[in-house]
Amino acid sequence: MKSRLLIFLSVVLLVVVLAALNAASYVRVEREAETELVPDRSTLNSGGTGTRALFEYLGESGANVVRWRQPMSALSGPEKPESLVIVGPTRHLIERQEAVAIIGWVSAGGRLVVIDREPSPLLLPQVGRWRVSTQLVEFPDTDSDPYNAENVTRGAPLLSPAQPTALTRNVSEVTRSRFASRLQIVYADAPTPARAVGIGPPRAARTPTPTPEEEEGGVGSPWSNRPPPAPRATPDTSPDTHAPVVHLLDGREGEGALLVDYAYGRGRIVVLSDPYVVSNAGLNRADNLFLAANVVTGGLRGRVAFDEFHQGFGETQNQVFAYLRGTPILWLFGQGALVALALVWTRGRRFARPVPEPRPDRRSKLEFVSSMAELQLRARAYDLAVENVYQRTRRALARYAGLPANAPPAQLAERVAARSGRDRAALAALLGECEAAAAGAPTTARRALRLVRELRELERDLRLLMRAREVRQAAARPKD
Repeated sequence: MKSRLLIFLSVVLLVVVLAALNAASYVRVEREAETELVPDRSTLNSGGTGTRALFEYLGESGANVVRWRQPMSALSGPEKPESLVIVGPTRHLIERQEAVAIIGWVSAGGRLVVIDREPSPLLLPQVGRWRVSTQLVEFPDTDSDPYNAENVTRGAPLLSPAQPTALTRNVSEVTRSRFASRLQIVYADAPTPARAVGIGPPRAARTPTPTPEEEEGGVGSPWSNRPPPAPRATPDTSPDTHAPVVHLLDGREGEGALLVDYAYGRGRIVVLSDPYVVSNAGLNRADNLFLAANVVTGGLRGRVAFDEFHQGFGETQNQVFAYLRGTPILWLFGQGALVALALVWTRGRRFARPVPEPRPDRRSKLEFVSSMAELQLRARAYDLAVENVYQRTRRALARYAGLPANAPPAQLAERVAARSGRDRAALAALLGECEAAAAGAPTTARRALRLVRELRELERDLRLLMRAREVRQAAARPKD
């Protein structure tokens, strides 16, 4: 038991030493300042490039806003939102399969809001012959501090709405950054097939076209639970049917827009080419707050989800390790695991010749005493029981009185009484009866028990206890 305790204390001491060394050698890594070159557009970020201020403002104003942490395949699930807001660039790129799920959700009636200077082309599908593309005019530099408004907005004029729409309600002027990209609306000569922008299954996997009765989605129809198909190409006779709507121009020479939206299937796609308008640093400039609220909600009261899945805060990711990243705690856990493995390896490996396992003595001292008492009781050898106790008590009284062990009982009683103050006559009578019983005089069980009890009380009063067991027994006896 002591060896195990020593090993345990050694391990604890080693872990404490490792923790002290890690704490002493840890150098706190200062977080780099946020810039428009390396932004963090998460709603959990309260820095200049984050969108936490907009998220909290919408929540306090009564809008139903949530942080979307699930995969994009869950957009069509029971908790699907009415609007999905993706503010980029995101930490994790949107893959093709995810873009297919997002565009399918938009085609079924969802509303996608893309706020990015270089949005993924997979999120801007072509409708008929119309296509929206982006053109980056000025690239952010390393000194583009979002809170330095003079630097970020240098040369950028105040923008007025191109026309009164739901997205420009209560907006008189908007302040953009000089890094805003230009949105180009391109009219193609021929429509692009839906599968070219990642919509719909391959041609070989397509199912036959349903009949008009099946398209109505009656009860039991195999088409009732399927998402609506991709929008068909716009006929050449009406090329402006699905033309994107320009809400804000970018203020530069030539054709270019800052905010556009267009219909796709049953839903709509809104594109804002400058995240600075909705960021914490640019939200208080001019009427940027009103524009940001209109763009995100669209004037509707539905559920608005901000994409945090691609910002690195998905439910499937381990947040504990992300929280402890950059601290010595992870190294401490690793070192503790190494110590535990080393301990298990050394305990399970033999470093010397095998030795037989020690065989403990299963006999108990109390068992021996009980056996002797049983024998004496059956043999009625009460004198022998008194003799066993009296001889040891007599030797103790002789040492107490300073006499030899063979001193006469009368002298022994006199010296003990003189030192302890006890009655000499009573002490002499007790010793005489014990001498007679030890010499073989007839003794009954009651008398033997009385003599042994008086001897034990004498030892207790004179503190003649000579064994640790007797000390423990005396301490366990109830006091008078």
